[in-house]
Amino acid sequence: MCRLPFGGTLYTDVRKDEAIKMEWKIRDVVIPNQTVLGPMAGVTDLPFRLLCREQGAGLVVMEMISAKAITFHNYKTAELMKTDPKEQPVSLQLFGHEPEIMAQAAEMIEEEPFDILDINMGCPVPKIVNNQEGSALMKDPALIEKIVAACVQHTSRPVTVKMRTGFDHAHQNVVECAKAAEAGGASMIAVHGRTRPQMYAGEADWSRISEVVQAVSIPVVGNGDVTDGPSARRMLDETGCTAVMIGRAAEGNPWIFREVNHYLETGEEMERPGHREVIQMILRHAQLMKEIKGERIGIQEMRHHAAWYLQGFPGAAKLRVKINTMASFAELEEMLRREFPYV
Repeated sequence: MCRLPFGGTLYTDVRKDEAIKMEWKIRDVVIPNQTVLGPMAGVTDLPFRLLCREQGAGLVVMEMISAKAITFHNYKTAELMKTDPKEQPVSLQLFGHEPEIMAQAAEMIEEEPFDILDINMGCPVPKIVNNQEGSALMKDPALIEKIVAACVQHTSRPVTVKMRTGFDHAHQNVVECAKAAEAGGASMIAVHGRTRPQMYAGEADWSRISEVVQAVSIPVVGNGDVTDGPSARRMLDETGCTAVMIGRAAEGNPWIFREVNHYLETGEEMERPGHREVIQMILRHAQLMKEIKGERIGIQEMRHHAAWYLQGFPGAAKLRVKINTMASFAELEEMLRREFPYV
C-alpha cells in the first residue's frame, strides 16, 4: 500500500521497482503512472481534478480555454485557469486556430502555475468546429505544424496535442496530423479513437491509435472506451500507447484511476466503492465546490456531478430531480443524510 498526496491511497502488492516502471515523461515532466484525466468542458474543473488526482490520476487536464479570451483578459478565463499545487502535474488546454494568437496566449500565461500546455484539435462541438477550431484543424496538417511551432517558441512548457482519428470518416488522417504536430515540436500526442461526426458514440477505433504510435517517436496517449482496468490493459497492449486517457468514465467516478492503476500493477480488479464511500465523496466534492467557487455557482455546478455519482442508487431519478432544485450545500447534505442515514 502506498500513500498518495493529501490522504489518498493506492493499494498495490507489487514491489517498488515494478511500480516505478509505470512512470513516463512528457519532455521533462514526470508522470507517475499510465492514467490521464482527459479534458471535459464543465467537468474537469479544479475541484474534480483534485479528487481525481487524489484517487491516482497520473496527469490531469483542465477544461479547454480560448486562446483569444486570454488575449482579451477575460475574467471568466482567469477563473478557469486556477490551479492547486496538490493536483500537479496539470496540463492547461488551449483552443484556437490562429498561430499568432495561440503564441500570444502561450506567452501571456507563462507565469501561471501549470506544467504542460496542450492544444485542442479534437473538440467536435459545432460552435467550435464552425470557427475552424478543435477538430476542424485536422483538415489542415500544415496549419497544425504552424500552431504547435508557434506555441513551442513562446512557452517553456512541453507542448502536447489532443486530436481525433479524422475530421470525418472519409478523411481519417490522424497519422499525417500527428506527424505534423511532432514536426512542430509537440512532446506528446493524445488520440481519441473516434472521428468528429461520431462525437462520443459508437466504438472507438484503437487501430488508429496504434498507427500513430508506430508513426511518431514521442509518447502517444490513447483515448476512447477505457472504462476499467481490463480495458485499459487491452488498450495499452493492443496499441502500444504509453498511457490511457479517461474522460466520460470518470464522471461521478474518480475512483476509476485508483482501480485502473491497481489492475495495471497487479492484474486484479478492485472492489467498487460502496454507497457509503460514494455519499462521502459527494459531500467532499460539494465542500470543495463551495470553498473554491462559492455557494451560488458551486451548488449549480455540483448538480450534474451529484447526478452522476448517484447513478445506480435506489430512487436515483427522484433524487436527481430534488438535487436540481437545491440552492445550498446545506440542503444537499441534509437530503443525502436523510436518504442514506448509514453514512
